[in-house]
Amino acid sequence: MPRLPGRLRKRVRAIVRPEPYRIRSGAHVTPSEVSPLTADEQAIVDAFHKLYYEQRVDGRQTVLLSWFGHRILKCPFDIWTYQELIWETKPELIVECGTRYGGGALYLASLLDLRGGAGEVLTIDITAMKNRPIHPRVTYVLGSTLDADIVAQVRAAAAGKRTMVILDSDHAATQVAAELEIYPEFVSPGCYLIVDDTDMGGHPVLPEHGPGPTEALDAWLPTQSSFEIDPSRERFMLSLNPRGYLKRVS
Repeated sequence: MPRLPGRLRKRVRAIVRPEPYRIRSGAHVTPSEVSPLTADEQAIVDAFHKLYYEQRVDGRQTVLLSWFGHRILKCPFDIWTYQELIWETKPELIVECGTRYGGGALYLASLLDLRGGAGEVLTIDITAMKNRPIHPRVTYVLGSTLDADIVAQVRAAAAGKRTMVILDSDHAATQVAAELEIYPEFVSPGCYLIVDDTDMGGHPVLPEHGPGPTEALDAWLPTQSSFEIDPSRERFMLSLNPRGYLKRVS
């Protein structure tokens, strides 16, 4: 077969292996303020929240989502909010405390792909589950989020990078409180610290769980001034992370 001219070879390669398309930014800006719900409206949202959560895995699988066939335990409203945050704040590193199936890490990496440019996900868990998705932007770290060596690894990865942190590991108040003593320092000004599953412990679901992320957050937040709860990130009303979207303001 005759060798194709160089220019034609490039065109053929482009057809066979097209470059990833980067979506151009639009002009829409999400609201920075939302009106609080009335007591009656909040009661309706809480009632639906409880119904929704009761069906989370064994029923309609309301929080057992699929991202390109990989399991991800999230609320669709929350991961849509993640997408908006990533586009608006442009983190170069996302630290995910709690990996589980790896679908969440893949979702975050996919958003970074769509955004284009630099970006990586460092995700930590004490269990190495099988068949986690592989992606060049994702680094899996095995161990406790509180282990000194792992914290040092996160610190090194975050040095000089705009960083966002998601706390979604063990939801006991003691664990979240310990993470809140460590991980906020890695969050860059203007970026977000997300405390997941603050709805547990009766806020409004799973009262039998006992003290959880909300109790840890309530004890930690008054001790510092660098973070503010951003209620606008709950504009869809249903969130598994009520009061859990914290913006670093200084």
